[in-house]
Amino acid sequence: MARILIVEDEKAIRNVLKNILLNEDKSFTIDMAEDGEVAEQILQEHTYDLVLCDIKMPKKDGIEVLKYAMSNYGDTPFIMISGHADLDAAVSCIKMGAFDYISKPPDLNRLLMTIRQALDRKLLIQENQRLRKKVDKRFAMVGESKALEHVRKVIEKVASTDARVLITGPNGSGKEIVANQLHQLSARSKQPFIEVNCAAIPSELIESELFGHAKGAFTSAIKDRKGQFELADGGTLFLDEIGDMSLAAQAKVLRALQESVITPVGSGKRISVNVRVIAATNRNIIDDIATGRFREDLYHRLSVIVVEVPSLNDRRDDIHLLIDHFSQQLVNQGMVPKTFSKAAMNHLSNMDWTGNVRQLRNVVERLYILGSNPITGGEAVQYA
Repeated sequence: MARILIVEDEKAIRNVLKNILLNEDKSFTIDMAEDGEVAEQILQEHTYDLVLCDIKMPKKDGIEVLKYAMSNYGDTPFIMISGHADLDAAVSCIKMGAFDYISKPPDLNRLLMTIRQALDRKLLIQENQRLRKKVDKRFAMVGESKALEHVRKVIEKVASTDARVLITGPNGSGKEIVANQLHQLSARSKQPFIEVNCAAIPSELIESELFGHAKGAFTSAIKDRKGQFELADGGTLFLDEIGDMSLAAQAKVLRALQESVITPVGSGKRISVNVRVIAATNRNIIDDIATGRFREDLYHRLSVIVVEVPSLNDRRDDIHLLIDHFSQQLVNQGMVPKTFSKAAMNHLSNMDWTGNVRQLRNVVERLYILGSNPITGGEAVQYA
């Protein structure tokens, strides 16, 4: 059931619009405001699926209402209602974020079609937000240990900036979760988050992967291809395992960070990019700099902020919370709920977790598949 606000200073037009909407769908909830000031007050009190808003009104006009709404309720679609003399203003409203405009007197078919399209768009936005929240649960930072709380505080301070971040920590500790949190809590959260595993790409292909290539640049380059820097434009590029990147690729990444410009392989074209770079590694970069495996100047470019993710052995207080978290994920995927006996939980809490959180996740899934209910201490010893 959609809730719609009509903002119009002429009472007769307000009533006509209301009747049109209710004839179209009697389930609509219709509120009305006679001027811009009243509209802003009502917008503070209720959430709307659609606003029909006149442009010329006393006190505050429709443009002022639109500006206010876009700043505070940007997901609410606005259909502006304009006289023929207001068409220039109506076009300006579109540029400001209005969904569309309707000329007075409104054509019934055009009005209803535009309303349906606007409501469909609102539903799509809501569904995308729901899916985003569902996806984001995969990147939840689970735990209450002091070590993890320190990481959270750094993320909260740094996320809203464009500062480059180097995330360090052992394999499986959750470095990609920290990178995702930094993106989701930033002003870039609605823009792309592109992840590149530098260790998984052959050294001879990493430059093409990052910067793209022109047709004919090498044997298999049958067409132009955008690189990950360009695909991440406006958003965040996460360079995972950057310590495994070749020195030649490091030099090009350094140049891209210095100039905010990339050049595809085999092309003389220079492309400007606006990308926040977050890097991660499980290596000791300082040692790699000393042995000539990593460029010191690139390290200083990447490590404006360094976030060290603790190993699971350093945050044992979180193990039972992580087990509960992974158990719920498995149940959501269709597995039968299981509990862990005290003996099983004690064994898991005292293990040496060389594979960190990733290893724990695998062990919980294995015990769900192979273990009884409740899962016994013996099963924890056998399958962990």
